[in-house]
Amino acid sequence: MGHADVSREAERHLAEGTGDATRPAPAFYAHPRGARRGWAADAWTLLHPPYTAWHLASVVVGACLVGPVSVSRLCATLLAFFLAVGVGAHALDELQGRPLRTALPDRVLVGSAVVGLGGATALGLVGAMVVGPWLLAFVAAGLVLALGYNLELFGGVLHRDAWFAAAWGAFPVLTAAFAQHDAVGWPAVVAAAFAFCIAAAQRTLSTPARALRRRTSRVEGVIVREDGTREPLTAASMLAPLEAALKWLSWSMVALAVALAIAQLVNAR
Repeated sequence: MGHADVSREAERHLAEGTGDATRPAPAFYAHPRGARRGWAADAWTLLHPPYTAWHLASVVVGACLVGPVSVSRLCATLLAFFLAVGVGAHALDELQGRPLRTALPDRVLVGSAVVGLGGATALGLVGAMVVGPWLLAFVAAGLVLALGYNLELFGGVLHRDAWFAAAWGAFPVLTAAFAQHDAVGWPAVVAAAFAFCIAAAQRTLSTPARALRRRTSRVEGVIVREDGTREPLTAASMLAPLEAALKWLSWSMVALAVALAIAQLVNAR
């Protein structure tokens, strides 16, 4: 496939899902809309599938660093974070200016946020009866982070890059480790630092990607190579490396989580 073909394919993908070839889709994972647009397509987009999978992978990493691993505790922790972030936090985020441009009614988003965060909190309260009362501190911190970040409370301080990396990277690792083993050891602390760094990398890549897709009307320019070759600078050509890196990072986190889970299952035999 030649350069021109790649550029055309990138431009097509950039506009996919909007029904408008001049307006980029709000995210690379946005479900194709057009004539078949419906609530299922919007719900899929609202879940932010690559990032939700990435977030849940951090949960598995925290739970499976050391054994033995309780499958029931792991599943409950995964469900809680899916409800809190995959459903609740993302619904709240969409309420703030409709960044994903979904057609879901406000009442559906509010209901999703209540069910998601309420369900996660209920699971946390039940878990505290099994793990111990200190788990309630993680439940409370999770609520503050989810509400503070997505509603930009406290003057928007929790919406900064470092807080994002802490909340979406380090926090699930530490919470899952405590929920699994009733304590947070040094392996979990170091793994949380790793998750913080990789979430910071996600933020570094996704911020300019979002700006290109959602807040840029036109990109103009040309790249001139040392041999005189000229390549047009477009939104698609700028987005391609950013989003390719995001995709590879999300799959890398999932692969790491699966590897740790398999290792624990094998050791449990």
